[in-house]
Amino acid sequence: MEHLDSVPPRQGLVIFLNGTSSSGKSSIAAELLRMLDEPYFHLPVDAFHAMRSGAPVPPDQLGTVLHRTWQGYHRAIAGMAAAGNNIVVDHVLSARWRLDDCLSLFAPKDVVLVGVHCPPEELERRERERGDRPAGLAARQLKQVHAHGIYDIECDTSRATPRECALRIKEFLPGRPTPTAFERLRAAR
Repeated sequence: MEHLDSVPPRQGLVIFLNGTSSSGKSSIAAELLRMLDEPYFHLPVDAFHAMRSGAPVPPDQLGTVLHRTWQGYHRAIAGMAAAGNNIVVDHVLSARWRLDDCLSLFAPKDVVLVGVHCPPEELERRERERGDRPAGLAARQLKQVHAHGIYDIECDTSRATPRECALRIKEFLPGRPTPTAFERLRAAR
């Protein structure tokens, strides 16, 4: 391998999977990593929460700790993409400020916003099956997660397998339209 002191600058592509907990985002991301033609990093928010130490957080400080984690996560994505890395993001836009933060940080023409949908009954069944999520979490997130209403592409994981969803996303990438959903959302702010 040759030694590179510098590499040509570029902006990485961000495939931004947004959906509730248990909607199938991580499964789609895993399939995308297997089938995309260029290297991609999967950056799930759960991995950032898992990196936090086990030190107890007083209940009155939990909101602040979680907020800072989300903010750091957004900046890590933006930094990786700015360095030219392609990213698959696995996110839950269950608070308006999270979308606003991402809109302010990411290069909007280089984001493919994917709506990952799943009906409430199926979300509930998946939560029970997983056993690692509070009951009703996805149902509580459902209204806000898709409130912004604009996507580049959407999929329903109750009607298509993760592989089928990933294939649709992969096939969408070469001819993605402009303005992108992120460009339209940013212009509407």
